[in-house]
Amino acid sequence: MAIKLAKTNIKQCESVSDNKNENKWYVGGLYFECLQCGACCAGPDEGYIWVTKPEIAFIAKFLAEPAEQLWGKYIKRMGKRATIIEKPITRDCIFLTNTGGKRGCAIYPIRPNQCRAWPFWPDNLTTSDAWNRAIIKCAGINRGKLYTFEEIEKLRKQKTWWADAD
Repeated sequence: MAIKLAKTNIKQCESVSDNKNENKWYVGGLYFECLQCGACCAGPDEGYIWVTKPEIAFIAKFLAEPAEQLWGKYIKRMGKRATIIEKPITRDCIFLTNTGGKRGCAIYPIRPNQCRAWPFWPDNLTTSDAWNRAIIKCAGINRGKLYTFEEIEKLRKQKTWWADAD
């Protein structure tokens, strides 16, 4: 299987060299297509899936459980923050399911912001080499839809994905 590597579009980089984004190597945009394979949700590396109070409330409502019952079962505290629990042996997200040989997210419609922003995480965007290393984890990188620089920055900086409640 050939791996498609990201390349910087020099002309597009030159056209914005007079603004604060001149150092962003991905100014020409990046390709990504979610294959819904669940690889971004799976170990073996331990990590944190940060969730906010509103996201915990969304998860509770989605699962039809009181929010306070999610603690210890699905969510744990790490310092002053909350994170979704990972399965102890595989380090997979607790909400990563495997049904009929197909992996998926049990809470996909209300998945946390961190999950929605993948693969446009700061670590993946530091350099084109970092982006290309992320292919090891995610086969959807460098294929599918071209995300513009503006779309990437919006996802990268996004703090909430939901519309404010009434």
